[in-house]
Amino acid sequence: MIHITLTDGSVKTFEENVTPMDVAKSISEGFARNVISANFNGTTVETETLLTTDGSLILYTWNDAEGKSAFWHSSAHVLAQAVEELYPGVKLTIGPAIENGFYYDVDFGDKPISEKDFKAIEDKMLEIARGKHEFKMRSATKAEALQLYIGNPYKTELIENLEDGTITFCDHSTFTDLCRGGHIPNTGIIKAVKVLSVAGAYWRGNENNPQLTRIYGISFPKQKDLTEYLELLEEAKKRDHRKLGKELELFTFSQKVGQGLPLWLPKGAALRERLENFLKAAQKKAGYEMVVTPHIGQKELYVTSGHYAKYGADSFQPISTPKEGEEFLLKPMNCPHHCEIYNNSQWSYKDLPKRYAEFGTVYRYEQSGELHGLTRVRGFTQDDAHLFCTPDQLDAEFKNVIDLVLYVFGSLGFENFTAQVSLRDPENPDKYIGSLENWEKAENAILSATIDKGLNYTVKTGEAAFYGPKLDFMVKDALGRQWQLGTIQVDYNLPERFNLTYKGSDNELHRPVMIHRAPFGSMERFIAILLEHTAGNFPLWLMPTQAIILSISEKYEKYAEKVLNLLENDEIRALVDHRNETIGKKIREAEMQKHPYMIIIGEQEENENKITVRQHGGEDLGMISIEDFSKIIKTEISKTLKSF
Repeated sequence: MIHITLTDGSVKTFEENVTPMDVAKSISEGFARNVISANFNGTTVETETLLTTDGSLILYTWNDAEGKSAFWHSSAHVLAQAVEELYPGVKLTIGPAIENGFYYDVDFGDKPISEKDFKAIEDKMLEIARGKHEFKMRSATKAEALQLYIGNPYKTELIENLEDGTITFCDHSTFTDLCRGGHIPNTGIIKAVKVLSVAGAYWRGNENNPQLTRIYGISFPKQKDLTEYLELLEEAKKRDHRKLGKELELFTFSQKVGQGLPLWLPKGAALRERLENFLKAAQKKAGYEMVVTPHIGQKELYVTSGHYAKYGADSFQPISTPKEGEEFLLKPMNCPHHCEIYNNSQWSYKDLPKRYAEFGTVYRYEQSGELHGLTRVRGFTQDDAHLFCTPDQLDAEFKNVIDLVLYVFGSLGFENFTAQVSLRDPENPDKYIGSLENWEKAENAILSATIDKGLNYTVKTGEAAFYGPKLDFMVKDALGRQWQLGTIQVDYNLPERFNLTYKGSDNELHRPVMIHRAPFGSMERFIAILLEHTAGNFPLWLMPTQAIILSISEKYEKYAEKVLNLLENDEIRALVDHRNETIGKKIREAEMQKHPYMIIIGEQEENENKITVRQHGGEDLGMISIEDFSKIIKTEISKTLKSF
């Protein structure tokens, strides 16, 4: 007999060789019909895997992220079979599940595919799915695996890097694929599929390797789910920050300047400045000091910090100077510079904590195929801060940073979020720097503060930074998409590497603890996400223009200027549309520019010394005094932008 522990803590007893599906059926037949994947003792298994020992079992349905992953991974197999049947002779490579759907990278040789081929692939996938073919795992020797993929250099390369005895295949229908497992019971569960796009992708992400065709797709257990997803996708296209950024004249890119290097236009630069000033004001109240560091540093600085060993090969290469042997790097991180600022003085425990903040621009060489608008760029500005404190101060300082992040989210309308505690992977110690003792102290500090603050959190093993664990905030936007925004990290390692010290009450030198912190993260990425979350309708306090004044004719330009001056005296950002256009056209274009308020000026308004106000979206507030309009603006701002 074996004992199976379920997620609710209950223990069920079974004969050996029971399957996860058997366990599901023992709970209820209705529940079992919805189970599509499972995890046994921390390992993803098939629903028909034989369980032979005691252990903990998690049963997944479509409603679980792990269930969706198994569903989409299985769908990738079906996509590969469909492609192979439609295009004989192609070479398959890999096809994982991703956050929304799946992809498969294929070498089509001289048979390129395009959007016109999508329908045929979808039809073939559904034909295969209707066969209700079971997904079955089997083991194979290395020799057998290599024999199967004669003529496919991609699969051969993967197999060559595997150990004999660890190689498995998944079979369904007439198709087989090299695979480690994690599938739904059968293809029949797949009821709706959509090929979304194709793109170029280098084998293993290396631009020196052959370029493949990446086919992106998504699938669902119900047609209704696919319909809803496609509607969401259409809304996402309307909110695409690249489209909105162009329409609102916020930023642009230039091939002459270089890929992944955004150029901020006047309106975008003003938007960034307001965000910076907003955070600077909160930081000043929290005791931060602003610093400025250069865009480059000597290579040795990043060798000391460990960044060069971890990122040097994938970053911009060293810059050689006229002096022999002297090399500089474009700054990939601000933290080494801040460590050197701390090292400029000898501190006492009475001086700590020291809180250094900077809007520092850093540079990382992202592959060209991974660049995407403002969300993946090669040069970006971080709202970086590094706090140096005593171990006794760590808990309070970490909690204060959490409060700052929550203030930022609240002021910008991000209300739906969870916290993610990212810990090291104990199975891969080479990924990290520093002692086990320091890692344990740092991880315990983050978990303790997170629990004390009452945050809704999850734990992710293996997601820590190379120098320390972190607390990431996972925010859901208006379309339900999840983004990582805001991060706080505890670091015992860089203080050791840079020999940072302070004099304690015992008159001896001690090592400070370092907190890395960035509520926005990357300014570029944050603005991109904010654009898509709000569809360009930023919180009123952040809008480039809070009101646009539209005169019915040139006769009322003088009164329009008077209104402008009065609003500006009240610190309301406004402008006058002086163009000789019809009022209807001015209103339509003001709507497109997403101006929150339109002020209409005509004969009656001038005679009564009032304004007619129309809100973005069409709501008419009628004719009111300028003073009352100012109160409306200030009241709306006060609802979101509270004091820190």
